[in-house]
Amino acid sequence: MITTDSDLPPRLGSLTFHGPLSEERATRMIERLAAAGPADVLDIGCGWGELLLRVLEAAPAAKGAGLDINAEDLARGRVLAEERGLADRVVFVEESALGTDRGPVDAVLCLGSSQALCDPELSHDPAAALRELRRLVRPGGRVVLGEGFWEHTPTEAELAGMWPGARTDDHVTLGALVDLAIEAGFRPAWIETASAVEWEEFESGYRYDTELWLAAHPDHPLAAETRERVDRQRASWLNGYRGVLGIAYLTLVAVA
Repeated sequence: MITTDSDLPPRLGSLTFHGPLSEERATRMIERLAAAGPADVLDIGCGWGELLLRVLEAAPAAKGAGLDINAEDLARGRVLAEERGLADRVVFVEESALGTDRGPVDAVLCLGSSQALCDPELSHDPAAALRELRRLVRPGGRVVLGEGFWEHTPTEAELAGMWPGARTDDHVTLGALVDLAIEAGFRPAWIETASAVEWEEFESGYRYDTELWLAAHPDHPLAAETRERVDRQRASWLNGYRGVLGIAYLTLVAVA
């Protein structure tokens, strides 16, 4: 059987942002960032760059660069930039952010992507990521960091229900995360965390189009592997990290 793109399981079409982030919270973060009048904005692990594009709309003098290794997401970002008349002010680049020389800039976005700044051969290290973010931003510049933290230390049963190999040292507490930001050379201008509603909107939206596809294509050649993947993802949330893993959104100012 020959399959076409229209036959394949859809991917993330119902998500505006690739994370538990509401329109209202995004708007407030963008307003705070744009108020500083950035000339250049770097988005680490940008995906399709929705937040980056909105920052550029709010800061009309700024130019932006989005880095990611997913070509499909980057292509979506370029289409969005064209549709919004921003193609001449933003580039979407398929490259690793590890050790990037694209800084320093006035503003950095890094939402759920700090692992892109860490050695992939080592355990994720938020302290190392924060030091790298400080390197990439000018004194007085802003960083908007979206980073996971433990709402409480997970039990063995909760860890067993999460992603393969989940450990208590995969994340730190919110207080420890903010302390690491200060140690890296930032002041935490704003501290906020994703709500339960934002998590549910993201988790359901992440799978929504695929669930509809599975219901309509139960016998498709790709249905079995797609069903197994989606069921595993949902179970890891509902039986593992729901109410345990939080997402902090930190607006950080680089100390002069």
